[in-house]
Amino acid sequence: MVSRFRIPLLALTMAIYLSVFLTSPALAGIVGSIPSPEFSSAGTRAEEINKVRLALENEVVRAKLAAFGLTAEEIQQKLQDMDDQQISLLAQASDDVLAGGDGIGVVIGVLVIILLVILILKLMDKSIVVK
Repeated sequence: MVSRFRIPLLALTMAIYLSVFLTSPALAGIVGSIPSPEFSSAGTRAEEINKVRLALENEVVRAKLAAFGLTAEEIQQKLQDMDDQQISLLAQASDDVLAGGDGIGVVIGVLVIILLVILILKLMDKSIVVK
């Protein structure tokens, strides 16, 4: 009896697999243009300086710079004297400051999930055995 349904069952399985798992939605969108080097460097520099200034408004950053003996005027002067590569590097570093994450939140989240799994297993009278 199983051999009688083997081919139709295989065909049905393949049809479901092909229609459900291998189909993907079509994505369409507007392709961005590539700006000229003169335009991109001027626009990017201004954006990166704004990122750095936003990061400098952070109290922790200001306190650290004050501990090194830098005043706000000295910081602004040094920022104006930097070249594009230094500004870009500083903007990338300031993205981490603005994000506010150094991985502690992820570690705490993973620990909470592990504790919840252990609690659920204990409530179900299951035991965890490590060999």
